[in-house]
Amino acid sequence: MISLASVAAEYRDVDCGETPFPMPKLKEWIPPSATFSIADYGAVKAEGGAKGDVAKTTQAFRDAVAAAVAAGGGRVLVPAGEWPTGPVHLKSDVELHLAEGAVLRFTDDPHAYEPAVPTSWEGVELLNYSPLVYAYGCTNVAITGKGTLAPEMGRWRKWFSRPPEHMAFTAELYRWCSELVPVEERNALAMKGSNARPHLIQFNRSANIVLDGFKIRESPFWTIHLYHSENAVVRNLDVYAHGHNNDGIDVEMTRNVLVERCSFDQGDDAVVVKAGRNQDAWRLARPSENIVVRDCTIVDGHVLLGVGSEMSGGVRNVYMHDCHAKGDVRNIFYMKTNKRRGGFIENIKIKDCSAANARISVVGIETDVLYQWRNLPTYEERVTRIRGITAENLVCEGSADHMLMLYGDPADPIDTVTLRNVRLGKARKERIVCVNANNVTLDGVAVPSRPGRSPAR
Repeated sequence: MISLASVAAEYRDVDCGETPFPMPKLKEWIPPSATFSIADYGAVKAEGGAKGDVAKTTQAFRDAVAAAVAAGGGRVLVPAGEWPTGPVHLKSDVELHLAEGAVLRFTDDPHAYEPAVPTSWEGVELLNYSPLVYAYGCTNVAITGKGTLAPEMGRWRKWFSRPPEHMAFTAELYRWCSELVPVEERNALAMKGSNARPHLIQFNRSANIVLDGFKIRESPFWTIHLYHSENAVVRNLDVYAHGHNNDGIDVEMTRNVLVERCSFDQGDDAVVVKAGRNQDAWRLARPSENIVVRDCTIVDGHVLLGVGSEMSGGVRNVYMHDCHAKGDVRNIFYMKTNKRRGGFIENIKIKDCSAANARISVVGIETDVLYQWRNLPTYEERVTRIRGITAENLVCEGSADHMLMLYGDPADPIDTVTLRNVRLGKARKERIVCVNANNVTLDGVAVPSRPGRSPAR
């Protein structure tokens, strides 16, 4: 792992408030004042009917970042206006600042994101198209300002459907992971039709990350991905992305994170904690831990807080509070895994959160979630240990199938789940479902006089 501190850098303390676990002190990097405008390095914006110049602006970003690095760090400024561009690769001690009125319009030409870089696809490491904004092995790196990241989506939307060639790629990716094929040999671009869409933002093996104030309008794949990193502050973001796999923020194999005062409007889960897939995650052996999410609004999304299903490295010490969905969700608080994952989920708490309606559950845990990989061979079985799950002061005024839905694994049942003051207006099916779960406590929870039986699975 790279160094957490730079001798010359300045930091401020970040208060994460009271947490149900010892939360390490976060340090927020303060970028140097030196400014390097992409306009001074040949960037061409779209104006007066002109389309701009993707190649020149992409090169301008490279040159401005290099100049900031040579100066010992600084701010790469995107002035107001629309700037068509290819990928933006950040370096240590560099802040990408989007001025108010600035729009980065990322091309949807996949070739612009070549050559392949080390990244991941749904919990498995590989070489793939560059994320649109990418930092690898960086210390002190930031994206700030009131501007907007807005990729063109025409080509990426055509890839949402996951045609047979793409599904063949995912099967091969699963084999690469299961057989521990060296990452440098896992090149998605060498497979015709792999169509593995890039992340919008990925910080990979980086530290001291700041994301503050900007807007996102659409994304090819996962929107914000903090991967194998640490010490991150994410605040005041306005995120909208309604395509396939458009999670809002995925915190994966990453520790010491604060997410606050953000708005998520997603085509998939809003806030997700992950920790890699199967053999790849066992190889890396890096849990996601010490994560606080507070004061966020979910305009739309499948879940407020999700854990998994890529969580083989383990997830622990996660606390969400004072977050609210304006509309309906599938689950308010949902954890998912399967017998191939292993790992653990422990000490997860959600408090003072709400949604109008939930399609499935207020609180749910499932241990047999395999999606389209169900028909692929099982190389090794490892059951996930699930312990210490708490939901307090959750409100779903409308309806859900279940208030509580627990489907544990008989080989290692879920243990110690506490619901305290959880309210559901109407349960469309069995209100409480507990299968292979021990030490379930319901405190101040309305339960029907006749205990509900588990529906057939």
